[in-house]
Amino acid sequence: MRSSIPTPTLSQIAIGPFTFYFYALCIIAGIAVAIWLGDRRLRSFGNSAGLDLTGVVSDVAVIAIPAGIIGGRLYHVVTSPELYFGSGGSLLAILKIWNGGLGIWGAISLGTFGAWFGYKYLLKSKPELPTFGVFLDALAPGVLLAQAVGRWGNWFNIELFGKPSTAPWALQVPIANRPNGYETFATFHPTFLYESLWCVTVALLLIKADKAGFFAKAKAGTLFIAYISLYTLGRGAIEILRIDSSTQILGMRLNFWTSLLIFLGSTTWFILRKLRQNR
Repeated sequence: MRSSIPTPTLSQIAIGPFTFYFYALCIIAGIAVAIWLGDRRLRSFGNSAGLDLTGVVSDVAVIAIPAGIIGGRLYHVVTSPELYFGSGGSLLAILKIWNGGLGIWGAISLGTFGAWFGYKYLLKSKPELPTFGVFLDALAPGVLLAQAVGRWGNWFNIELFGKPSTAPWALQVPIANRPNGYETFATFHPTFLYESLWCVTVALLLIKADKAGFFAKAKAGTLFIAYISLYTLGRGAIEILRIDSSTQILGMRLNFWTSLLIFLGSTTWFILRKLRQNR
């Protein structure tokens, strides 16, 4: 029998009157990792600069995390309107984020804005804080690990897998979860796993490059730009494999074009910064 990755038999668990959804638990676990690593990296920067930056990340997270969740949900709803406004759709389903549906672009955009707002507010009482760019650089690897952990929520929900595959690491998908036209295929590319591994790889690469002094002379915020550039490189490739419902433009998924545009913009920005650094 051909080996493959099984799908989970449970996506939630009830304890007393409470129901815990594994998708939501993966998101929460990812957030915890991001706060932990971000706090550790920012405190390390503070120690080298003679500053006590303990608790700064968690203080900013109070605003950034809700903003990111709202932004991620809004992006998903706007780019997949048929699920909520089309025939058979439900407006109440918009609130059911535990069923999946958080767009990373909306989460990063509104989450970053929320972080900027929270950081700016914190500066009023702590004017000695470093620039917001330093804060973003400290947070970037942790955000990548949060994305890596969060992607496993898609595994529990049996969603966002890719084209049919017979690879040893292919994902078993029950017939009830197979998209129209793919009912005869049993195993598919586990795109959630690909993205999770890519995020971990980029996070480790950025941490190693930072420790090696690659960003030492760069303007604050450059590491965060590198995160955006490298993440979108992998995400764009993974989008080509995905077969779940999505808005199509010129035969390609909307998120492919979004990834491509953000990759080109962030990579250009990164290169220009490095060129100015070397002048």
